[in-house]
Amino acid sequence: MPFKTADLTDDFCAENCDEVQAAGMVFNSYGGKTRFYGEIVTLKLFEDNQLVRDQVNSDGKGKVLVIDGGASMRRALLGDMLAAKAVENGWSGILINGCIRDSVDMTTMQLGVMALGTHPLKTVKNGVGQTNVSVNFVGLDFNPADFIYIDEDGIIISEKPLI
Repeated sequence: MPFKTADLTDDFCAENCDEVQAAGMVFNSYGGKTRFYGEIVTLKLFEDNQLVRDQVNSDGKGKVLVIDGGASMRRALLGDMLAAKAVENGWSGILINGCIRDSVDMTTMQLGVMALGTHPLKTVKNGVGQTNVSVNFVGLDFNPADFIYIDEDGIIISEKPLI
């Protein structure tokens, strides 16, 4: 379903903005989809993407994977092979507070991918991190089972579906 975050804020944030959280876009778009939304699934980890692999191998229909990678700019948490798995398993998109690699390949995939930047070095795979915990970055609280809407203008989070 087409949407614009600007229109969603007009509809749900006109008076006091209690129903949604909103932030401007500080991430770069790398996926083939620039607008995506869904139920939030979270990961909190640092330079270890084993939990990312586990999540993209699961059913992601109607979901967005939000990864708090501690804003590390030293290793990539997502590459083309994991992105392809995410597409195969129906994920709407992935938001990464960290880096990706294989960025050119991701532009051809039907997946929203937002990240701080790119880095060619892959991560370790020790499985260290947390799944489905509340995370906070860019001034937003990302809670599992909340809903996220992302486009070129920004990010909106709501406890209930907006569209």
